[in-house]
Amino acid sequence: MKKYWSVFKISFQQEIVFRANFVIWRIRSVLQIFLIFFLWDSVFSDPDRVVFGYDRQKILTYVFGVLVVRAFVLSTRATGVVGEIASGDLSNYLLKPVNYFNYWLTRDLSSKVLNFVFAVVEVAVLFVLLRPQFFIQTDPVFALGFLISLVLALLIFFTVLFITSFVVFWLPEMGWPFQFLVVAVFTEFLSGALFPLDILPAALQRILFLTPFPYLIFFPLQVYLEQVSPERVIQGIGISAFWLAVLWFLMNFVWRRGLAIYRAEGR
Repeated sequence: MKKYWSVFKISFQQEIVFRANFVIWRIRSVLQIFLIFFLWDSVFSDPDRVVFGYDRQKILTYVFGVLVVRAFVLSTRATGVVGEIASGDLSNYLLKPVNYFNYWLTRDLSSKVLNFVFAVVEVAVLFVLLRPQFFIQTDPVFALGFLISLVLALLIFFTVLFITSFVVFWLPEMGWPFQFLVVAVFTEFLSGALFPLDILPAALQRILFLTPFPYLIFFPLQVYLEQVSPERVIQGIGISAFWLAVLWFLMNFVWRRGLAIYRAEGR
């Protein structure tokens, strides 16, 4: 445990030292929230309007909730796995008494903590500037369900990211493009980071909920906003846990297959 705490502290310091990527990520997130906020603000110009089951208070809470949840779930350092495998630097970790997954999960947590803190500050500043109406969750059942679904979402995204990164074992030149496609395109759109997924047609929603992506952002925020029943909260957490188990097994399976053909050709 002590060695992972050291990894956490070093990774946290690196996040602060190498500020360019972090600042760009935060600016991108804030600008995205600005655009989405003014879109929904115009739609709900009438405070009594209800659209797709959302009133003004809940939709604006969803918008700002995306900023915080996205910072906690989707912020990551593990995109560097592709480069380590392609360059052969993975060998350095195979020779050390450290679990490669735990190492990168620890680095991810350092990134998430920093991003989460900044996201909370950003929401506070935007709240002062924009004065939106917020829905405050006070029910302990839904609050607990939100926290559990958030932790599961974090781990699901971690496994998805690793599985896509392992493509580089077989297709070194396709590692970054494939990771970008899955993480930046599929995840952004299908997780509910751009809009609530329940505004989509019911048939399309049923298809999406057969994938793990809605459980990254959309479902935790649905729980927080009490847009689902307590029974649905339990069901959703169960499905999230199922996806995590499947993806964790698949991640380890692909990892073992990849190591079997790994040649450290970049070294």
